[in-house]
Amino acid sequence: MSSSAVPAVRERVPLRRPRACAVSGTSEALAAHLGWGTTAVRAIFVLLTLLWGAGALLYAWIWLFTPWQEGDAAPTRRVPVAWLLAAAAGLGLIGTAAQLVSTTAAQPPMTTQPGWFAWVGFTTVCAVAAGMWATFVDRDDPARGPRHELSVRLTVTGVLVALIVMQVSILQEAGLVAFLFAVAILAGIAAVYSSTLIAKWRELSGERVRRIREEQRAEMAAHLHDSVLQTLALIQNRAGPSSEAARLARAQERELRSWLYDGDSPADSDLPTDLRDYAGGLELDFPVRIDVVSAGLSTERASGEIAAAAREAMLNAARHAGGDVSVYIEGTATGVDVYVRDRGPGFSLDDVPGDRLGVRESIIGRLRRVGGTATVKPGAGGVGTEVHLHFAGEEARRG
Repeated sequence: MSSSAVPAVRERVPLRRPRACAVSGTSEALAAHLGWGTTAVRAIFVLLTLLWGAGALLYAWIWLFTPWQEGDAAPTRRVPVAWLLAAAAGLGLIGTAAQLVSTTAAQPPMTTQPGWFAWVGFTTVCAVAAGMWATFVDRDDPARGPRHELSVRLTVTGVLVALIVMQVSILQEAGLVAFLFAVAILAGIAAVYSSTLIAKWRELSGERVRRIREEQRAEMAAHLHDSVLQTLALIQNRAGPSSEAARLARAQERELRSWLYDGDSPADSDLPTDLRDYAGGLELDFPVRIDVVSAGLSTERASGEIAAAAREAMLNAARHAGGDVSVYIEGTATGVDVYVRDRGPGFSLDDVPGDRLGVRESIIGRLRRVGGTATVKPGAGGVGTEVHLHFAGEEARRG
């Protein structure tokens, strides 16, 4: 009995354009999807273009309906398309000037012949395409940007101005047709700068949409504050800080407030925001209620050493004391101070075994290594524990 091997079916890659591409990523996306070579796909597009432009139409259709690959990075292009189009416009200007010299030397003048207007049309189209590409495509490219857009626009404007000067020089002998071409060149200049107006209009429209969303968010926040948030606060007050219902209510309140008011926070947030988020996580894991209060301005980030030491102090308070814990952050021009206070049974650092390095290394030692100080002492009236962290600002450390 013989068995034939079944060939493995190749799983196709989704049709997605790469964000780092040559021009648009269309050929690369199609090649990866079909399992072909990128050069072969590009050659096929070129050959099909010779069949009454079918390849160009197919390329544009795939480009239009194929999305980018997933990711947040802005697309980048290796080929300077705008400058290539501007160079083509410059070559067209040279060809137009050569045509003008050759035709005006002839008797009678031949400036109304198709060759002249072909050069003028080619130069105008390339210049307008360069300006629009720089505005609509290259402006968002991290490797180019607004300066690149301005340089291309000024270059093609100079080409079009020189072209219209040539066109005006033959108006008297070429008549109405030359006048219409001069108007077309002026329309090309207007198109180059109208693309900038369209881009500005898009920015204004986007800002208007963001403002409307913020207004809707504010209305929703006001409604929820008068209903849901007050209900969650009432549950916390009635249930007590260590009950399961109060812990869940505090977690939901923090999550809702963060969604309503914080918006999109950066990956490396400020110190108060980080400690509030960390407090919310501790309240889910331990029977504790943590209030974080901030005063003054602090330039410390969540990635700093004082943030790590403060989180360790909060974790110790939640784990060993429970109940109510207060975190007070005071930022000044010379540094930042963080106080973590609990109302637990308290402890003496001298009574902690030497092999327990949580407080000694994660809090005191961590700040000492970066030039800060940390003290652990009994709370007010001998109740609970107070951890005081001090970290001088960059200017104070230099001084």
